Amino acid sequence: MKNILVPYDFSKEAEYAFKFAQEIAALSSSKLKLVHIIEIPTTQHFNTMGEVNLEENYIDKVFMVELVEKRKKQLKEIEEGLGVKPYPFSTRLSFGNPYAGISKEISTIKADLVVMGSKGSSGLEELLIGSNTEKVVRHSSCPVITVKSPTNASSIKKIVFASDFSEDSKKVMKSLKDLQNLLGADLHLVKVNTPNSFENSKKSKEKIASFVKSNKLQNVVIDIFNSSSEEDGILEYAEEINADLIAMATHGRTGFLHLLSGSIAEDVVNAAKRPVWTMKLVNK
Repeated sequence: MKNILVPYDFSKEAEYAFKFAQEIAALSSSKLKLVHIIEIPTTQHFNTMGEVNLEENYIDKVFMVELVEKRKKQLKEIEEGLGVKPYPFSTRLSFGNPYAGISKEISTIKADLVVMGSKGSSGLEELLIGSNTEKVVRHSSCPVITVKSPTNASSIKKIVFASDFSEDSKKVMKSLKDLQNLLGADLHLVKVNTPNSFENSKKSKEKIASFVKSNKLQNVVIDIFNSSSEEDGILEYAEEINADLIAMATHGRTGFLHLLSGSIAEDVVNAAKRPVWTMKLVNK
């Protein structure tokens, strides 16, 4: 791990993510970059006669100038506040669409990990609004850790990896093993059985054992867990064993296919109280 990116919007959740990322950077001697993106208003204000309201445009511009200066000052204070640190640190202020800006930064610095704050959402709010965090989780080319509350990286000793343990799942294991080794954590491999997707325990355990062997995993626990749905089962299992972090692969589906199939990983990210590590499966 060489480069860690933290998208930062000055919320308390972003601050939790930033502090968590600082610990990871210190443990891995990685470069840490914090990026704040100001979304530029693109619409003009028209009155009832269809004329541009110049006064409102002027007010918007003044507000934007003041906001930019405020954010520059805050970012400088963050840099100065960290003082001497065991890892290279930088900040960046950019403009535009937050998701597009985060994606560009991931590509530019060749990020190995993104750490983001998340408030979580569900139901109609999630369907109508979505979130930048959800989009990054779905599309990021590198692993993403979402954080919702104060979390110490050094306290993460139980990682739940929920999967079907197919060949595809192997594509994320190198990155997850690196995190496991960095934190010195145990890896709990769990297959969630549901009424609509049932597999007998003997077959599941044989599949997971083969997965462990082929990926040369160590410090692992194998479990089968029954629940009404995959999402509920993952959350319930993590709660039952008092896990410190949940890890999952995501398919990164978009558009109509995403609406039809949904995404278990995104649902878990939205609902989980504990940090969630996700990585997109890339078909080669």
